[in-house]
Amino acid sequence: MKANREIRITGPSNRTAAHGTLLALILAFTAIHQIAAVPNIVVWDTGSKLTEADVATRTGWKAVPIELFALEAEPLKAASDPGYYGREYSFTGDTIVENQNLTAVFWSSKGRVIIYSKPGGAYSPAASSASVGPGSTKKILELVPLASTDQPGGISRCDILRNAGDEVVLKVSFSGKTKADVSATFTFGKNEIVEVNPAGKGKEFRILSHLERAVVPGFVGDDLVFNPADYPSADTLTPPSENLLLGLISGEAHELVMTWPTGRQRLILRLANDSTGQRTIESVDFDSDGQSFYLAALSAPGIWHREELKPAFLEKDIASGWKRPFPAKWKTHLLEAGVRTTFAFREAKGTVWRGVPGSYNYPVWFDGETTWYHLSKKVPPKGESLIYFLEGQNTPVAVTTPVDIMKSTLGRAMSEPILDVAGQKLRTHHRRGGDGVHRACTCGCTEAIQAFFEKGQEAAKKDSIKDALGDMNFFVECHVDRIEEYRRFANDLIQYLNQKGSASSELKPFLEKLGQLVEQIPQEYTVQKENMKSRDYAADLTRRTMELTGNRTTNNLAAYMDLLKAWRAMGGAQDYVVAQCHVITRKLFQEAGYGCATEPKALAVAQEVRARCRQVLRNPDGYEIWANY
Repeated sequence: MKANREIRITGPSNRTAAHGTLLALILAFTAIHQIAAVPNIVVWDTGSKLTEADVATRTGWKAVPIELFALEAEPLKAASDPGYYGREYSFTGDTIVENQNLTAVFWSSKGRVIIYSKPGGAYSPAASSASVGPGSTKKILELVPLASTDQPGGISRCDILRNAGDEVVLKVSFSGKTKADVSATFTFGKNEIVEVNPAGKGKEFRILSHLERAVVPGFVGDDLVFNPADYPSADTLTPPSENLLLGLISGEAHELVMTWPTGRQRLILRLANDSTGQRTIESVDFDSDGQSFYLAALSAPGIWHREELKPAFLEKDIASGWKRPFPAKWKTHLLEAGVRTTFAFREAKGTVWRGVPGSYNYPVWFDGETTWYHLSKKVPPKGESLIYFLEGQNTPVAVTTPVDIMKSTLGRAMSEPILDVAGQKLRTHHRRGGDGVHRACTCGCTEAIQAFFEKGQEAAKKDSIKDALGDMNFFVECHVDRIEEYRRFANDLIQYLNQKGSASSELKPFLEKLGQLVEQIPQEYTVQKENMKSRDYAADLTRRTMELTGNRTTNNLAAYMDLLKAWRAMGGAQDYVVAQCHVITRKLFQEAGYGCATEPKALAVAQEVRARCRQVLRNPDGYEIWANY
């Protein structure tokens, strides 16, 4: 962290001595009531309507005092006279709000609000060299009401509702040449967040930026990542509106975080080719449903990264040139068994076992400051690896995460069901917790029992074998129950999709694609039903195993090894079906979100399908996916 700087409320170096007198009056006035405090946020009056040159040089800017009595000839006398109370500030130029993280320019002639992010959060309104133009800051976005986009008007009025040093609230009226004026309230605090609260019928806004990717997070299930290059002929995309959007701004040093409460909000991503011919998301059209929404910029070198996965990466440890700027839960998406799968970067190299692909080298990890990949036939080097973060993990206090912003803007009560921390926890297979067989699966439990038979201890350790069999049966019951949960989910969803297909021939292709996916769940069950056996079969294996503990003979080990094979064959089939159900459901969750992006009329159905998928994906089995994926 940088050392705190002395902050003085003065203007640029060419300010007159009169402004120094004004500052003294302000401080004298505030000292009457309490201690004079340095504002964390400043409102500027540019003195005249902005031009491009004015934005770069700050020529003529004046800080609007927190107490407007300071503008009177006799501030102390005015403060004692109620006749002066209620005075409103009249801007002679354009309005600018500034804190240590951002600068917001209310550009009246352009009719839009422009938000710049400051490098490193450095803020000193006294610095004459500071500017909001290119070089010292990064323009993150321009915001304009959609009602004024076709015939741009301007900002006709800007009223200060609150200017308290820690918070600034402005009511801004936008004029349109062919449509009625619309207005919105903008609230700024000490951090990166800007609240936009629409008023009246002006509920739709266009947020112009230069986004290389847009991410719709899914905290239970995988995120959706929209790459404009994947849609070469589309002008717009309509992703699911799920309370949080992460925009990755070109340059890999800035992100736009956008949040909104639950309602009937709608997003439209507008695509275009930039000056180099690269496909980009040039703007986000947002229907706010008349509710507040929130914008924030996060900045750091390498705050996100795009790594091309080359064929030469196959079966090799490959070091990336990207370095994480700070600790966090960094993640990426790679293809596993043909499905986009989330991989959180681990802190060391290792292996992982999965029910469908089996064992392989975990593909991404950190070794100190170095980022490593090991891609294989099971997780092949195809396309790109997009690295970004949503949540903290040993993250410095000074770093704000997108999840921090969501909690701050929506509140913990609304954020909890979105994050669904309880739903991210793996369900347990351990009947007796730490007292039972620690490797709670048919392989692990049969291995523990095998050790007794190999030592000829099956009679002496009869009670221990009985306990291990109880642990194994509990594991099998958990698997069977989980498979039944997926089967009920699939049957209900098939009925829902059939009903929607009967009601709308327009959505038939979209619904058929989803239907073909979900039908794979009962198909996998049918194929493996005989191999998975039944509860009665497991009970019979238990009885036969216990019979071997009645007396010790030389044939016990061989007899037990036959039972071990039967246990493991049953358990292996169940492992496979559980994992396949999970993979199919995650793929369905993704396809619903990607499919509606080019089929706006399918948005409501897609969101219902995703909600059902999210519900059944809660508390996955350890044989479905690793923890905290």
